[in-house]
Amino acid sequence: MNNKPTVRAEIPRARRIVVKVGSSSVSGANVGQISALVDALVSAHAAGSEVILVSSGAIATGIPFLKLDSRPTDLATQQAAAAVGQNVLIYRYQESFDRYGVVAAQILLTAGDMENPTHHSNAQRALERLLGLKILPIVNENDTVATHEIRFGDNDRLAALVSVLVRADVLVLLSDIDALYTKPPSDPGAERISFVPFSNDLSDVTFGDIGAAGVGTGGAGTKVAAAKHAAAAGIPVLLAETGSVAAALAGEEIGTWFEADTLPL
Repeated sequence: MNNKPTVRAEIPRARRIVVKVGSSSVSGANVGQISALVDALVSAHAAGSEVILVSSGAIATGIPFLKLDSRPTDLATQQAAAAVGQNVLIYRYQESFDRYGVVAAQILLTAGDMENPTHHSNAQRALERLLGLKILPIVNENDTVATHEIRFGDNDRLAALVSVLVRADVLVLLSDIDALYTKPPSDPGAERISFVPFSNDLSDVTFGDIGAAGVGTGGAGTKVAAAKHAAAAGIPVLLAETGSVAAALAGEEIGTWFEADTLPL
């Protein structure tokens, strides 16, 4: 049976959902959003959907523990921040999931893992088994061993690749903005885009930089590229604000909906 939504309202019926959240949404002043995010994920999980969370935030979470004032620019310190931050981030997630008796699993991947057939197959098998055991996988880039040249781009691309890997029915990309706009939302004349047909290459859209928090590495451009990658594989994508995740998973008319290719390769 085809469970892929063709419109937002069908998201609650999706068999398998991948949700991606960025660094700025779960670290620093926004760390409190983890509870609301978990509430929404557990609600979908309890309703029968298999849910995978792709979460950035290891480096951003680790920064204050290293007594740093801003995101480090050198690779070694980024890796150190990630090593500390990933531990704290997963603890915060599991502590929140404990309210519902849901067990989370940690899966750390690199771009090389997704390109290596053996690693790719192992990751797929592990994710399938976890979902079969009713465990909620939390996927992140393995920042401790990743290099500048092969980064995913704040996990937007990783989320798209994971969606394809597990044959998800829908991908929800959460952001610090409520939708895609024709230009950066703060620019005069910016208009919200509600629906993106698969055939639209968005060549008339002007993309801005990373979010205002400055702790992530992805912007609107990386999210659109990720959405297009998933859509080309037949997976529809919803881009929405992190604070609206419950509404997104409930199928409300929010965010930007990227139509999937109906005849994927």
